[in-house]
Amino acid sequence: MSDTALSPSLAATATWVEEFVVRLNVCPFAGRELARDTIRYVEVDGRALEPALMALMDACHQLEVAPEVETSLLVFSHGLADFDDYLDALAMAEALLVDQGYEGVFQLASFHPDYVFDGVEDDDPANFTNRSPWPVWHLLREEGLERALAHYPDPEAIPERNIEKLREIGSAALAWQLEELRQRFC
Repeated sequence: MSDTALSPSLAATATWVEEFVVRLNVCPFAGRELARDTIRYVEVDGRALEPALMALMDACHQLEVAPEVETSLLVFSHGLADFDDYLDALAMAEALLVDQGYEGVFQLASFHPDYVFDGVEDDDPANFTNRSPWPVWHLLREEGLERALAHYPDPEAIPERNIEKLREIGSAALAWQLEELRQRFC
């Protein structure tokens, strides 16, 4: 996907997928989808929750009618900058997926510039496995995820391998890369 026609938040996110997620192999399945151009990027305004949730439902519908698209990244160009507000909105989004019958069909992965895992220090490089230039809801097809996991040796080791790799790089370098990416597209 060419980032020349994308908004700054979508261009930064698409570049983050390529330069961070795929290059560092944080998600060993992302490279295939990037190469196949099966990732859909959607800009969402998160200043009001109802339209953001409607955008999520639209993304679900788009995945239902477009089997050639494997996954969608809903990128919040405005709103949800506060991590706690983001987590509250994410909980509502996950509940909506269940309420609308999408449990077991789609799954949400979450990314945020200030992502911090529960029980982990703010400056731990492990948090960068889920840090992105803008807040993101990553809508995945469960079926595609299960297929990918079935063909990947030792998928349970992915998180620990990522944590080790990111701790080797260090928080300062990772934070600089993320900020440089945001600034490059602003």
